[in-house]
Amino acid sequence: MKKGLLLIAAIMVSQMVISQKLKVEQGDFDFFEGLDQINVEFIYDNMTLYKDNRSNEEYMAERSAELEEKTRGSGKTWEKKWIGSRDLIYEPKFLELMNRYLEEDEGLYFGEDLADAQITLLVETVWVYPGWNAAVMRQPAKLSTNLKFVESGNRSNVLLEISAKNAPGNRFGGTFSNEDRIGEGYAKTGKSVGKLIRKKGF
Repeated sequence: MKKGLLLIAAIMVSQMVISQKLKVEQGDFDFFEGLDQINVEFIYDNMTLYKDNRSNEEYMAERSAELEEKTRGSGKTWEKKWIGSRDLIYEPKFLELMNRYLEEDEGLYFGEDLADAQITLLVETVWVYPGWNAAVMRQPAKLSTNLKFVESGNRSNVLLEISAKNAPGNRFGGTFSNEDRIGEGYAKTGKSVGKLIRKKGF
């Protein structure tokens, strides 16, 4: 009994020390001064999942087949939810936290479809670990992204590139939804990058 409690405590501590790593790959923060808006585009084309780096297509096929074996039609329903979570959870979470730190404090707004914005932020999802929740024990999601600030009219001109690795994703009290956990990883990324820009760019 005592060993079991110690094991659970060790797992919980290991989950708590997971931290996101931000790294400036190229560029600087000089261009932020004077901007009032930045266009944002999200890219999922080359994302991989889990330690074996399976493609999104492979993951969707495997997960959908598993669900279909249990309940006919549930796999197709899940596929819609998995893709739909990008628009409904991931992207709004990221933008909300970016704007919380930069629009409210610095007057710099981040949003999609801003045709007049001089700068575009390309948020590329690189790697996802959905995590899990077994009630007594849980593992948070992890999210790695690459963020490039480019000239909207000349996207080959990268002004700033930041890699964000292993952003932890979980809700207080836990959640059984993979999509919700991953969404918290996008929120964490938006918060961390927003704070970094506020510190370095203004």
